[in-house]
Amino acid sequence: MANPSLETPVLIAGGGIGGMALALTLHQIGVPCTVFEAVAELKPLGVGINLQPNAVRELYDLGLNADVLDTIGIQVREWALVGRNGNDVYAEPRGLRAGYRWPQYAVHRGQLQMLLYRTVLERLGASAVRLGHRVTGYRHERDGVVALVQTRDGRTLEERGALLVAADGLHSAVRAQMHPQQPPIHWGGAIMWRGTTPGVPIRTGSSFVGLGSARHRVVLYPISQPDRVTGLATINWIAEITVDNSGGWTQGDWNRRVSVEEFAHHFDGWNYGWLDVPAMLRGAREIFEYPMIDRDPVPTWVDGRVALLGDAAHVMYPTGSNGASQAIVDARVLGASILAHGVTAQALKAYDDKLCADVSALVLRNRGAGPFGLLNLVDERCGGVFDDIEQVIPAAEREAFMARYKAAAGLAIETLNAAPPTIPPGARVRG
Repeated sequence: MANPSLETPVLIAGGGIGGMALALTLHQIGVPCTVFEAVAELKPLGVGINLQPNAVRELYDLGLNADVLDTIGIQVREWALVGRNGNDVYAEPRGLRAGYRWPQYAVHRGQLQMLLYRTVLERLGASAVRLGHRVTGYRHERDGVVALVQTRDGRTLEERGALLVAADGLHSAVRAQMHPQQPPIHWGGAIMWRGTTPGVPIRTGSSFVGLGSARHRVVLYPISQPDRVTGLATINWIAEITVDNSGGWTQGDWNRRVSVEEFAHHFDGWNYGWLDVPAMLRGAREIFEYPMIDRDPVPTWVDGRVALLGDAAHVMYPTGSNGASQAIVDARVLGASILAHGVTAQALKAYDDKLCADVSALVLRNRGAGPFGLLNLVDERCGGVFDDIEQVIPAAEREAFMARYKAAAGLAIETLNAAPPTIPPGARVRG
């Protein structure tokens, strides 16, 4: 007799990067699913993000290899921190150059989401994604779960599934029901302005560069290959300052369009010859302001047959460039748990046991500045101005600092390279 769990779909709340990665994973292992996405039309929104090698490995195993990813981004060659006076604090190779078996990618977030969406439609069919449907809550049943769904035309639906996975982001309604006493969104005082500007790539031509101090910095990296005629690539940048947060976030919007005049004065004089920060900021066509926010970790991501994934589970500061990467890894670990335990609550518990505690610790580590914590040390020891970084933080101390972060984030090279595939090739859930 057929396994009833393979006749009833897994319901996925949210069609972002995590939700689409989970849909592709479930299809790979033979589990039907339906994605419910609140917006009526998916568009390539957002700015640049980095995909770490642990996530790129998973995309490769989904059939999205370099031939595909090179169409939406660029392989990162270097990660570097530069002090306020323009001198290097730390630099290391990234991706293939560092010895990983998989590259690191800088991509446009919206382009990645659209790539995953198109792939879901191609492999699962158009009926697998229901746009204009927001999951607002859930109800347990004896052998399944019911998702409460609100449509854009005002209808309220009840959709029955074997499991419900909430990949519905920062403002997850499912998380709010699962943890009704959770604290409000946490803002530590950092304000980010983000944009893209045409420019000549610096250093290796594909470098991720953090410039300034832990509380006053610019981060930039290319997300496209240089144009063959002009030599200009699309440079993604984030300008950031930290202010007193005792009054809370007062702007109201979590993402508002602003003019460069509102913040560019914070970076007057940041011209180093090899990089003119004021000109880069003023060269952007659109600029958006965001508070740097996260949520306090919760003790579990699971309630019976309901689980959280991606930002709904662990929205984190972008200091480690691993938010989107972790959402992809979440999807793959959940898929592996379903392979091991079937489409059951036990699979969700195994997923929770494997990831929740470690990723919750990573959320707090990123809140403490993540790998940018090296800039904190520079500030503490010399006020951010130095001629020879060796006299401030010796190389061995810098490398040990970064090694600890990589281990916590699942990015230790030898460990990742030696790990077996999360989803074995050809593995399917038995029906």
